This record gives sequence, C-alpha cells and structure tokens, in this order.
Amino acid sequence: MSDMIRGIRASKDCEGSYVAMCLVEIKRELKVNSIDVKANAIQKLLYLQLLGYDISWAAFNMIEVSSSSRFTYKRIGYLVSSQCFHDDTDVIMLATNMIRKDLNSHNIYHAGAALSSLSCFMTPDLARDLVNDILSLISSTRPYLRKKSVLVLYKVLLRYPEALRPVFHRLKDHIEDPDPGVQCAAVNVVSELARHNPKNYLFLAPQFFKLMSTSTNNWMLIKIIKLFGSLVPLEPRLAKKLHEPLINMLHNTTAVSLLYECINTVIAGDTETGLSVCLQKLRGLMEDPDQNLRYLGLLAVSRVIKRHPKAVAHYKGIVMDCLEDKDESIRRRALDLLYAMVSRKSLMEIVKKLVSHMETAEGTTYRGELLCKIVEVCSHSNYQYVSNFEWYVSVLVELTKMEGVRHGEMLARQLMDVAIRVTAIRGYTVEQMASVLENEALLSTAAQRVGLSEVLFAAAWIAGEFREFLPSPWSTLAAMLDHKVLGLPGHIQSIYLQNSFKIYSRLLQEREPNDCVPSLTQTMVDSLRPFAESNNLEVQERACIGLELLKYVKKLEDKGVNVVDEVVVLFDGSLNPVAPKAQRKVPVPPGLDLDVWINEPPKATFDDGILDTLHVFGVDAIDVRKELDDDELKRLRKQRKSERDNNPHYLKSPTRSRGSQPTEVAVGLPPDSGVASASAELNSATINDKRGGKSRRKRGKKLVNVDVVGVRCDVIELEMPDGAKSSDDNMENDPHKKLNVNLDKDDKDADYQMVNKSVSVSHTQVAKGEVNDVNAKSAETKRKQK
Repeated sequence: MSDMIRGIRASKDCEGSYVAMCLVEIKRELKVNSIDVKANAIQKLLYLQLLGYDISWAAFNMIEVSSSSRFTYKRIGYLVSSQCFHDDTDVIMLATNMIRKDLNSHNIYHAGAALSSLSCFMTPDLARDLVNDILSLISSTRPYLRKKSVLVLYKVLLRYPEALRPVFHRLKDHIEDPDPGVQCAAVNVVSELARHNPKNYLFLAPQFFKLMSTSTNNWMLIKIIKLFGSLVPLEPRLAKKLHEPLINMLHNTTAVSLLYECINTVIAGDTETGLSVCLQKLRGLMEDPDQNLRYLGLLAVSRVIKRHPKAVAHYKGIVMDCLEDKDESIRRRALDLLYAMVSRKSLMEIVKKLVSHMETAEGTTYRGELLCKIVEVCSHSNYQYVSNFEWYVSVLVELTKMEGVRHGEMLARQLMDVAIRVTAIRGYTVEQMASVLENEALLSTAAQRVGLSEVLFAAAWIAGEFREFLPSPWSTLAAMLDHKVLGLPGHIQSIYLQNSFKIYSRLLQEREPNDCVPSLTQTMVDSLRPFAESNNLEVQERACIGLELLKYVKKLEDKGVNVVDEVVVLFDGSLNPVAPKAQRKVPVPPGLDLDVWINEPPKATFDDGILDTLHVFGVDAIDVRKELDDDELKRLRKQRKSERDNNPHYLKSPTRSRGSQPTEVAVGLPPDSGVASASAELNSATINDKRGGKSRRKRGKKLVNVDVVGVRCDVIELEMPDGAKSSDDNMENDPHKKLNVNLDKDDKDADYQMVNKSVSVSHTQVAKGEVNDVNAKSAETKRKQK
C-alpha cells in the first residue's frame, strides 16, 4: 500500500493512468484466496476512495473481509464498509446475518466494530432486523458495549420509528447508568430526540434536573442545559426552578461552551435577574480578543435584543467597535445588531459611525451592504426614527460622493421621496441637488461609476420640479445643458432636457423689464443643438421638440408679442404625493358603467385573401364577433373533421393501441381546442398497460394523475438525476416527524420480547408476504399479559 501511495504522489501528471494500473492489480489481488492479500487490497481501495474514486464494485469483497474471524481483518472490512455502503448498496442484505453474529460474539471488540460500522450505513431493514440484538447489548455488563449500543440506537430509531415506544424505557434507565460514558451517551441520544419534539420529553425534566445538579461532566451538562432550553418555553414553571442553579453555574464555570449554553437557556426563561447576569458575561465575550468568542457574544446579544432592546442599548459602543474587526463575519453580525439598536436618540450617532466606517471599509460588496443598511435604518417604518430631515438629505448627498457606491438607484428613490413628501425641507433639498448638478468632478466620473448616474437623475428632476427654490437658476441651467451631459445614459439626458425647460420658464417669469429675453432663448437653442443629433431617439425627440418651441418663442418675441405667460403655463402646477390605494377611495359617478364600451368597436373587414383562407379551413364568410350556437359548432366541427380525413397532406395522429384509454375532453371545449389537443398528446405519451389490476410502468418513469380544466390525463414524470432529491419530499420523509410519540406512559410491563415476533422479521418472510400486522400482534400480546 505504501508503494501505491508513493506512486500516486510521484505521478501527478498521469495520475489517472497510474490509478487504472493499480485497480487492475487490486482486482487481481481480490481473486486470491489469501485473506491477508484481500485485506491489503481493501485498504488500497479505501485510500482511492478518499481521493474520489468509486469503489462500490468491491462491496462483496468488503463483506468477505469483514466476515473474517481475526479482529485485524474484520476491523479493516468494517472500516471500508462504513465509508462506502449506503442505502442503495445491494449486498447489505447479505451482511445482516454476519452483523448479527458479530453482535452476539463473545469478543467485545467484534461487537464494537460492528456497532461502529452499523451506524454509518443503517437502513430500515437492518434497523428492523437487528433492533433486538442491539437491545440485548444495552443490558450488557461491559460499559464498552453499552455505550456503543446506546449511541447506535439513535440511528435505529431514525430508520425504524416504530421501535421508539417499546425501547424508550430501556434507554431512559441508562440516564442513571453507573458508568459516566454510558450515561453521557444516553443523555446525548435523548437530547437529540427531544430537540425536534420537546413536548414529548417534558416528563423527564425532574430526572435531568437531578442529573444536572450532581454531574461534573461539562459535555453532558451542555447537552442537559440545551435540552432545558427547548423545554422552558413549554413549561414556564421550569424557568423558575432552573434560575438558581443556572446563575450559580454562570458565576462558577470557566468553560466557555457551558457558559454560552447557560446564557441561551436563561434568555429562553426570560427572567430579569438572570438577564442582567447574562449581559455581564456577554460583555466579556464581546470584548475578548478571541474572534470566535466575540462572534458568540454578538450572536447571543442578537437573541436578547429581540425581547429586551432597551437592556442591550448600553453595549452600543462595544458593538460599534466590532465594526473595525478584521473578521468579516463579526462585522456583519455587529451591523445587524446596530440596526436593531436604533432609536430616535441614537440614530444620528449610529449613522455617523457607519458613514465613517464606510469611508475606510474594504471591498465593494461590503461597502454596498453598509450603504443599504444606512438607508434601511433611516427609512424604517416610514422614517420613524428621523427627526431632522435636513440631516438625512445631507447624509444621502455625502453617500453619493463616496467611491465605490453602486446603489445609486436606492439613493435616488430616497432623495425624491423626501423631496416630495417633506415640504418643509424642499428648499434645502433643492440647494443640495443644485450643488450635485454643478459638481463637474461628479459629472465627469458619473459614466464610470456604476449607479451614480441615477443620483443625477433624481437631482435633475428635483431641481426642475421645485425650481422656485433654486438659489442660482442660471448656473444650474448651464450645468444641465453642458456638453459633458452627452456622456450620460439616454434616460438621464432626457430628464436633463425636460427639466431644463422648467428652469427656463422660471427665468422667463422672473426676468426684469430691461432683460434681454432673446439672449436667453438663443442660449437655449445653441445648447440644445448637440442633443438633437443624439443617437438616443428619446433624447433626439425631446431636443427637436424643444428647439421648435424655442424658435417659435423667439419669433414671437421678435414681433413684440409677450409669450412668457404661455410658456410658463406649460410647466406650471405643483406635484403632490398620491397614496397607492387612493384610486379605490374615489367614488364612481352615478350613471357611469366602467364595463360598457364608450364607443362601439368597428366591425372587422376582410379582403378576398382572408376570405379564401377561411374557406380553405371550412369556414364561410362570417362575422368573427358573432357567438355561434351549439348547432353551428357541431356543423363546423363535422366539416373540419371531414376536411382532415379527406386531405392527404394532413398528418393524422397515430391509431390508439388496444387497451389504451380514450382521450377525455372537457365539456364545452371543441376537440381542436388547445386544452383538448394538449390532453390528447399527453394521453398518447402515457404508458399504462394494466395487468391484473396493477399498472405497469417503464423503468425510470413515474405516472402522475393531473386534472387540467376538466381534462384528466396522465403525465410522464422522469426520474431525478443521480444524487438529486425532490424538495417536496423533505418534510414528508423527515424521520423526526415519525418520532413524535407520546412517551409519558411507561411500557415497562411490555418487555421487548414481544417485539421479537412482530418487529424482527426476516427478508424471506417479507418477500413471501407472511408478515402480520405489527399493531395487531402488539395489542394481542398486551391482552394476554393482562
């Protein structure tokens, strides 16, 4: 084996060819009668399996080595089997008697090897056939076997849930086993079972409480306390009972893992005294230099803050310091905590810290998450925490100037929303937007910075819509018609042009009597000419319409006609926010029927070509809007059918084979409708040969009955690819759902020997159909014992 490993490492360029040679040699060794040679070959296969090669073809040889009487070879066979066997391995059925023989062996190491390997490839059949043998080992005098059998019993219950009730009293007795290893194994199994169905194990609380008070094994205490954490929400009185021992444990223990589980259980109990102690311990975890402990502290604080947000507010500074940590997972967890800590008083401080952290943060993705979190915090619940909207607008403008911003559309929505809804700060918002438009550096880099152009979209719209607040409309208009704007996307240029006319109307309205209006109009004409030659149709159309309007205004001005009022009225009016459901509150005027045609639609007219086409398909010249009665539909169907039968160029559907089901068509649908034709195609593809009342299916396909608008058909569903599982079956096949059994009633009187007849059934009996109902036998046995 060492030679093979050295050869694989030496042949990195041609590993595949060398492994193929090794496999040929291994197959030759497996045919040798020497068990020593076979065991060595199996070890080679295990190494190849670790490299990713398939060795399932040697499953029988693994069982052959496992059946050896020498423990050295048996251990090798079981080890390789545990790595390669799975539910679909065919030869597992042959290993049942071998495993039973090893379980009942006088050599405890043979039984231990079988138990260790069995837990890796447990199947429902193995669990059913070997459950009695495993239960016999639970009562063994050897702690080594008791511990392994208790642990493997969990896999047995997952594969065969019917055994839970009769074997649970045996498992419960080992919670107080004198050997600490067996005791810890029993606690592990019960805690795993209770994690999914805690209410069924609530009656074990006194027994676990006694064990928690007397045990010194930290790993077992962790399992017990975690179990209590799932039981406390079901029984409020249990939280009061656990309060004192958990608090003592928090003060005395030095094991961080045990401390963390105690904190989680106290948080679930929701007691004020315990909460203050937990927060003190969590503060130490968050300040610990170990990153793992710091992350655990932040994770536990996130659970506390859901119920007691005010109690965690004092640790805001520590959480902010975690934003500077090198570990990205800690930074993300701290970011989520800060979002939950936000209040009206702390909003500005937290946002200031996030903005300053964003300036020094590395990574475009992380900076984007910071920006999204800032916007999400401020806009939470309709700006619940924002008391100063001027401050918020300044924060948004500052974010637009940062490098690496890729959420310009989000910033644009926020700016427009605040400008429209908060009328008190429109003047300040317009001033900020004018500074953004006049920033030449921002305009020159907008094309390279992804998403920043959307901020210019919002700035241009706000400046034009609320133009009366512009401090310097001339400079803003010149910035919006600058030649650099041609480098922006087309939809941004369109907004620039549209809103430049709004600012132009304000300049016309505010001009002095001695001002030279034609010079303003001529400036607009000269600035719009490059836009009229744009490749974007929308920009070109807006520019051309604006040029014609300006030329007409200039012509009238030259004649001495005052057209200022006419130009201003084109862009006059205020924009008010409208609720999304406002239209529902508007009553319909009396006499107005919204479902009636306002004007009758024109009748369809056909030319000779269309009439000829209709005649070819057996349809006369008729009004297409006319609804046909039943007699007319039957006549047309019969006519189309005769046309198809007599047309040699029409592709007929294949004749139905004998025994196939006729196509069912929904009532009221013509045979050539879309639904009927789809039904015919699906039924023609169905393979359903009934023999003896059972449907025969092709291998790899599954028939599913489907009802589609009155049409019943069979759809062929292909099998899933190798290794893929349907997500719909996850909940149905969850083994823990089948383990949801009320265990409060103890079944000690019903010894598990009764299950020996009803549970342990051989595969031969199953194949012959000689297995009786398990529930009926159990009930009969109980009646006899009574």
